[in-house]
Amino acid sequence: MKHLFKTILLIGAMMSGMSTLAVLPAHALVEIDVNKGNVEPLPIAITDFLSGDAMGAEIAGIVAADLQRSGLFAPIDKGAFIEKISNPDVAPRFEDWKVINAQALVTGRVSQEADGRLKAEFRLWDTFAGQQLAGEQFFANKANSRRIAHIIADAIYERLTGEKGYFDTRVVFIDESGAKTARKKRLAIMDQDGANVRYLSDGRSMAMTPRFSPTRQEITYMSYESGQPQVYLLQIETGQRELVGNFPGMTFAPRFSPDGQKVIMSLLRDDGNSNIFSMDLRSRTTTRLTNSSAIDTSPSYSPDGSKVVFTSDRGGQPQIYVMGADGSGQTRVSFGGGSYSTPVWSPRGDLIAFTKQSGGQFQIGVMKTDGSGERILSTGFQQEGPTWAPNGRVVMFFRDQPGGGGPKLYSVDLTGRNEQAIPTTGFASDPAWSPLLD
Repeated sequence: MKHLFKTILLIGAMMSGMSTLAVLPAHALVEIDVNKGNVEPLPIAITDFLSGDAMGAEIAGIVAADLQRSGLFAPIDKGAFIEKISNPDVAPRFEDWKVINAQALVTGRVSQEADGRLKAEFRLWDTFAGQQLAGEQFFANKANSRRIAHIIADAIYERLTGEKGYFDTRVVFIDESGAKTARKKRLAIMDQDGANVRYLSDGRSMAMTPRFSPTRQEITYMSYESGQPQVYLLQIETGQRELVGNFPGMTFAPRFSPDGQKVIMSLLRDDGNSNIFSMDLRSRTTTRLTNSSAIDTSPSYSPDGSKVVFTSDRGGQPQIYVMGADGSGQTRVSFGGGSYSTPVWSPRGDLIAFTKQSGGQFQIGVMKTDGSGERILSTGFQQEGPTWAPNGRVVMFFRDQPGGGGPKLYSVDLTGRNEQAIPTTGFASDPAWSPLLD
């Protein structure tokens, strides 16, 4: 899919030629400071894109839903709109939008090219300054109309926050169905908003803990189809699968290094100790990084590949440690009450997300990489397995439902105030967020 979208979707984002109106400079009146602790959502009006069918309204609806879920935007009900946009190439009547407190306005058009492709155009307006903030156009085939909407939402998010968006991404996860005592666990993938679910395994053997490559649309996952835990590399688009190896002592699939050339994993050896190893995917040689008499597990690379965060109970209960990528300088960084697990380094490099169990509660939290500034984002019943959005602003995890049932996916932003349920057709666990798509 990587090369496909380079040629048919991202043919151009051509601001020049879209309009003769001035583009507002960097000191725009409308902006969102995402570094504030409590951000009031920005009122934004998103009109249906002009089109000859329902496609324009569908794309506008996806854009609005993306922005609303971020917690940073409050789309205004269309019933409040005064002006009906008939030509998105003409400046809107700004007074009509200011009176309903729309601080930003999105207009657009969807049309079909002679070769059958869709052409989607949008404009972002600052209604109080009376100027255009951005204007872009994209091309795709009809099957990829949802992706155009996510890319437009990313462009709006970036222009108004100064941060990369995360809507044009996918999540790989474990789809769970059937009785709790005989649960079928299939490998599945979907858009970050829960749409376009596709199954990557048939469920005849249990799949577990998928992990995305940071450089390719490729995942690792663990399967018990041979009766023993085996780790596979799977090319998502082609379905090509490659056996990495048999690892009898493994309980989680490996995580990739930032360059995609290595994986890091925890292996249980004959002496009963669990230690951390890295494997070069080209030579398949392994290097032992820890050598303790404790359980060292759940390693995750820093985004520059220089360090590794992991969990160890060498101090008596599971805590978070950081070491060099070669195993040097192993240092404990968590000192809070309770036990810590599943640490994952933020793609921004500034934070580590983790699962914490304390006082009978499961918590999803973040801390700085030296262990300071610990913050709990979510507390609930048996929740775990955080994974980062590629912009490092949102964490996804899974939570079992009280009273039985099965797990569901949730996301929460770094303020902890915007928790969202992720819609899935059945039970779902072990999410892993992709990088931004190419």
